[in-house]
Amino acid sequence: MTTPPAVQIGRLRRPRVGARLAIPADLPATLGCDAVGMPTGYGKIVMDRLPRIGCVFADSARLWWIVPSGSDTGMDWPWVARYSVGAHIPGRARLIHRPNEPGLYTPPIPLYVTLCHVAGVPPVDP
Repeated sequence: MTTPPAVQIGRLRRPRVGARLAIPADLPATLGCDAVGMPTGYGKIVMDRLPRIGCVFADSARLWWIVPSGSDTGMDWPWVARYSVGAHIPGRARLIHRPNEPGLYTPPIPLYVTLCHVAGVPPVDP
């Protein structure tokens, strides 16, 4: 199955570049792990608006949200997002948010819709 070109614009094409985000060992990654990165300014606004947040990491320029593997399938993430297969990112990041309840992931659809709204990009209906 090929990923549509629109989705690949923000996707890190080499999933092994840099380090893999250090997922807490006590949070099972039963659905695999990808990451969605966004500039820190957008990320802080998104964090304030989402009702449920999984693990979030920060590097010097971006916040990285852990989502289930394949959360880019059929999704045209907005131009401010960077999608990383396998949660491999360039450089290093530290964990800045850990969920209180069990659950590693931020639900990708609410994350997508919120980021589109914050970035001023209309969400694409798949």
